[in-house]
Amino acid sequence: MAGIDSTVPSPAHTVAPAHTASDTSPVSPPHPPGALLQDRLAGWISDLTTLHELIERLVRTDTLSDALQELLRAGAALVGARRGLVVLEPGDGLGPDTTIGLGLARADLGHIETVPRSSLSYGRILDGLPGGDGEIAEPDLFAEDALDPRHREVAARLGYAASYALPLTSEDAGRLGAAVWLYDEPAEPGERQRHLAGLYTRYATEHLARLLEVERTRASMATMAEELLPSRLPRVAGVQLAVRHRTGPRGGGDWYDALPLPDAALGLAVGSVTGSGPSAVAAMGRLRASLRAYAVMEGEDPVAVLSDLELLLRLTEPARSATALFAYCEPALRKITLAGAGHSPPLLIGERRTEFVETSVSAPLGMLACWEAPSVELQAEPGETVLLYTDGLLHRTGDPTDRAFARLHAAAAGVPKALRRDPGAVADHVLRAVLPDGLDAGDSEEDVVLLAARFE
Repeated sequence: MAGIDSTVPSPAHTVAPAHTASDTSPVSPPHPPGALLQDRLAGWISDLTTLHELIERLVRTDTLSDALQELLRAGAALVGARRGLVVLEPGDGLGPDTTIGLGLARADLGHIETVPRSSLSYGRILDGLPGGDGEIAEPDLFAEDALDPRHREVAARLGYAASYALPLTSEDAGRLGAAVWLYDEPAEPGERQRHLAGLYTRYATEHLARLLEVERTRASMATMAEELLPSRLPRVAGVQLAVRHRTGPRGGGDWYDALPLPDAALGLAVGSVTGSGPSAVAAMGRLRASLRAYAVMEGEDPVAVLSDLELLLRLTEPARSATALFAYCEPALRKITLAGAGHSPPLLIGERRTEFVETSVSAPLGMLACWEAPSVELQAEPGETVLLYTDGLLHRTGDPTDRAFARLHAAAAGVPKALRRDPGAVADHVLRAVLPDGLDAGDSEEDVVLLAARFE
């Protein structure tokens, strides 16, 4: 539930002043026959121009939230209202359900939700109650004797005296929700305003239906990607593990793994498959499963693990490439042997040092006819944390590569001493420092993985 604290003035040409009985202005002389037609044509052109401009703004929205906000703003301009709310509640029950306000804070929306739904115009529309199959105009709420007492109280508290509601119904998707605009004083839109609002809302609903389908698909892709990743991290003596992961809106191919190996060893892996969408997610799942098998059989030799993975990728998916980094850890000795294929180097974070592990330059898997790269051995000190990550963390900064690496290094070096005993706290601090807006606030479509291992 969200509120938009903004107002939208109504275009002058959409508001027609009402004539009253006390209007004593002199009667205008008759218009020439062609003048009336010209006035009508000018009005139609003005209306169509306004409608075209509002629809152009609407189609530029590419998220469901932005489209709902634009619907509220445009509708308020068309019906001459200052505030309003839209309730998204798809009739198929698959969600997402949300309420967004215009000129209404979160607390205001909360007050409105305490009113019985049968007393609210959007409630009658959404619940299919009598009179809820079309537009609902309530020109003077306080003049209605049957108005629910709680509704009367909330309306007085929020300062609205009238409302106008329209259903959001698509021919293919069915009922999606309802939009309500609120007036500070008794009022209702005129016939011309209703006509324009109806035309706009019908088009907006079709746009919302498309964005709803996209959002549901993205949510399904994110769920699928999460299901293909470890449900929990293993517990291995001598090392603490933590992971932070977000899948991009298109469903990407970044992955990670942590698995116990024979002789009390531990395998750590991160990687990224090129592309996005279902095919990338499926490829990610296949690569991760294959790497687990190779790690169990030959994990003490990371180069062999990645060589077999490269051969598999080249034979089964010749059009795809991937980066990967695999580390064979012996927690009792705090010894790490690792190899990478076109992947960013891990970070070693300790009290005396914060440095990137020097790994040899190597090509991604599937890029060369014969992949090879040497392994690197690393000796961790007690309390040091090794941080593995995917390139999405760097890309989301929006900085050039060298500057992004410097930003990551500074974030790791700045981890407070009190947090260094918890690998999860280390990962969170690095994320906050590198991506101040958070994982979910960035516009980037990149996946992000951080896998932290603290050696005791």
